[in-house]
Amino acid sequence: MEGIVFSIEEFSVYDGPGIRSTVFLKGCPMACEWCHNPEGQSFDAMNFDGRTIGKKYSASELCSNLLKNADVFSFSGGGVTFSGGEPLAQSDFLIECLQALSGKVNRAVQTSGFASEKVFSSVLRHCDYVLYDLKLIDDDLHQKHVGVSNKTILKNYNTLANSGVDFITRVPLIPTVTDTVENLTRIAELMIQNNVRKVELLPYNKMAGGKYRLVGKNYSPSFDENVEPNPRIEIFEKHGIAVKIL
Repeated sequence: MEGIVFSIEEFSVYDGPGIRSTVFLKGCPMACEWCHNPEGQSFDAMNFDGRTIGKKYSASELCSNLLKNADVFSFSGGGVTFSGGEPLAQSDFLIECLQALSGKVNRAVQTSGFASEKVFSSVLRHCDYVLYDLKLIDDDLHQKHVGVSNKTILKNYNTLANSGVDFITRVPLIPTVTDTVENLTRIAELMIQNNVRKVELLPYNKMAGGKYRLVGKNYSPSFDENVEPNPRIEIFEKHGIAVKIL
């Protein structure tokens, strides 16, 4: 089994517990207008301005490279995180990697949850930790800003919350889009319904548009990126949810 990786970030401390290596798998079926990894959207390796974006790995080759840092992972309580793109879009390759790492390092997946319930459940069986993004609860707004319905995402969130797998809910704070009182209130309510008591808020990255020129794309979000996003911590605290801003 081969997969396409567009980046491997070593010694990451923001993609799960401890010190980690984060593997960014290419390909995403969504179209978040604030995406800060445009080079990861395409499912194919890209050539642009003489640069190759994306490299094929076999699962055994990739995992062998990742395990070179096993001592660091063990010492820090860290491990390996698979991100993207959307890692569930390469689910067969992802599962093979997770199986190869089983019992050797902590295995995490950072995901939007946009995948069939069958795929999500299959991947979940091989995870030790999940970082799950919730963006918008209103389906019409989700389709407008993300390009797909969120119905499967919300079903998979429920599955995750009842799975017994350790996870964290993450919310990207996009000014005037996801950081509204209504949206954050509905996210908090969904979390409480699923007995989830911790959330991480990710402020909008104003450098998000910088990569687009590198891959021949235009960055033209519908929101004003100069507006500071409002974390509205009090909404989560009112619901008994512990908040961490990254």
